[in-house]
Amino acid sequence: METSLHRELKQRYAKSPDQCEVQLAGFRIDAVVGETMYQIQHGSLAAIRSKIQKLLAADHQVVVVKPLIAQKVLVKLDKKDGEVISRRKSPKQETDLDLFHELIFFTQVFPHENLTLEVAHVHVEEWRYPGHGRRRRRRKNDFQVQDQKLVSIEKKQRLRAADDLWKLIRRPRKSPFHTGHLAERLDVPRWIAQRIAYCLREMGAVDVVGKDGNAHLYKARKRRAT
Repeated sequence: METSLHRELKQRYAKSPDQCEVQLAGFRIDAVVGETMYQIQHGSLAAIRSKIQKLLAADHQVVVVKPLIAQKVLVKLDKKDGEVISRRKSPKQETDLDLFHELIFFTQVFPHENLTLEVAHVHVEEWRYPGHGRRRRRRKNDFQVQDQKLVSIEKKQRLRAADDLWKLIRRPRKSPFHTGHLAERLDVPRWIAQRIAYCLREMGAVDVVGKDGNAHLYKARKRRAT
């Protein structure tokens, strides 16, 4: 079922209602404005990988909008479609680094001359009600999500080229660097740094220039003049 978040984002990118949910090129496109197709994807990028590849192969201009939840307010209902009984701010929030958990499935799609990846940092309300109605003993945190609603868009970032990936993370101070340097620079576990390095390498933002023991050494690829 479509969430309010998806519907509200779709309406923001479209200029008029007739530009939403357009059947084109054998696909249903979230919004079409002029020659540009907009696909809102809150779920995994892997789910739309084939669709986007086919649209790009047909020389369409595509913008994939990927929301990251920068702030979430949890709205608790007493039952489905019931009364609001509490509201609280969730301690969980998504950052630019979380995007790499999705980009790992998109390395064969981005970058492309006809593709823009737009990262939208959003504030949302998540409406919940208790239980699944099937269990004799309900856990304290047992709930179902009824809807997610857009409150505001904090900021947007547009990524068009491999070098734009550096907008999402701080470059290591050392060059060349390995994933240990990257993990230290970003203050993340090394396995996350390895995932980020994989995306940077496969998408063309870095080159492998050697090894330090068993660790690959990476160097940022120079941006081509346009």
